[in-house]
Amino acid sequence: MAASSPRTYTIGFWLMCLSSFLFFASFNLLLPELPEHLSRLGGGEYKGFIIALFTLTAAISRPFSGKLADTVGRIPVMVLGSLVCVVCGLVYPWALTVGSFLGLRLLHGFSTGFKPTGTAAFVADIVPAEKRGEAMGLLGMTGSLGMAIGPWLGTLVAEHFSLNTMFYCSAGMALLSVLVQGSLTETLPLAQRRRFSFGLLKLDWRQEVLEPRVFAPALVTILCLFPFGAVLTVIPDQSKVLGLPSKGLFYIYYTVAALVVRLLAGKASDTYGRVPVLRWSAGVLAVGLALLAWAPSVPVFLLGAVVFGIGTGLNSPTLYAWTIDLSLPERRGRGVATMYIALEVGIGIGALLAGWIFANQPGRLPYVHGLSLVCVLTAVVYLLSIKDTGPITTLKPSESGPEPAAEEVV
Repeated sequence: MAASSPRTYTIGFWLMCLSSFLFFASFNLLLPELPEHLSRLGGGEYKGFIIALFTLTAAISRPFSGKLADTVGRIPVMVLGSLVCVVCGLVYPWALTVGSFLGLRLLHGFSTGFKPTGTAAFVADIVPAEKRGEAMGLLGMTGSLGMAIGPWLGTLVAEHFSLNTMFYCSAGMALLSVLVQGSLTETLPLAQRRRFSFGLLKLDWRQEVLEPRVFAPALVTILCLFPFGAVLTVIPDQSKVLGLPSKGLFYIYYTVAALVVRLLAGKASDTYGRVPVLRWSAGVLAVGLALLAWAPSVPVFLLGAVVFGIGTGLNSPTLYAWTIDLSLPERRGRGVATMYIALEVGIGIGALLAGWIFANQPGRLPYVHGLSLVCVLTAVVYLLSIKDTGPITTLKPSESGPEPAAEEVV
């Protein structure tokens, strides 16, 4: 597939956006109903594991997905991730014990370990460097739209039909994502492609697991995504405490706000640099978390959702673009995988600690958001301590040389 011109995007790009929308809608469709479902199974004290187990296997699979994206191809990696969502959606109705449910969450995490890694590498292949931030903003918008519609649709289906119908809808949306991916043309150069073999799953931990060039965005990702894991864990209960009619309402306000700013955030980072935009985004996230920690009423709670969404909309596409800027073309899949490992670590730890601190006691909700606020403020301090060197857009495979130390990249 030919690269898009600086002012246009290919049909392949828009199909990838559609695939991303369907994929994110598929597994986010379940989120508002899973905490209560786990409580009915007798595992209410394990709510933090709903997100944590999901992100654990996502993080573990990232090095493998990054290597396979750079060797076997972008599309096979994406298809595998989406198929995991299909299988899990069909099996959830049969997971009727706490152990089987948590085991399925562990398996489900492999989906996000593969699909987004292949997607980001695919988009980086077909979009010129000077449009990268904007492209990541557009891609993020479609993913965020899926994240907004998914929880709302999941609650609607569960209330008007049944929980099992909701699970099957999740599987159906993932299957549609697979079908869209099947219409795309592989972008990994033919000279780099290899047939899959189990030998490819053997990793050189020094060269193939973490990409040193992307240390800075990875650290910021951990600190800024910790709150997301915490929010996903406690927001359904906080919504219930405040008397909201739908547990999915927070996600709609949050995601619509993120959608509005994602495209603008991408363009801003292309113009003003990744680090300056990330400083502002972390500051906005901090304000949103402060509102959620205080939240004496529904209006303040939903205002917190909007501000938190604006911060996320500024943050996510800029982190993706910064990661790709710092990655060598032939290691782009691994660079993206490293950033996603950081993302899963941040979300997973945030979810675990949120579940432990909250412990089904509404009075502890401010402490959950307070800890998240500390993480984001730490990110602000770190971003203020480093200098934005601008996007790296001229590196070629032949220029790679020895791997630099992380502090040299920063």
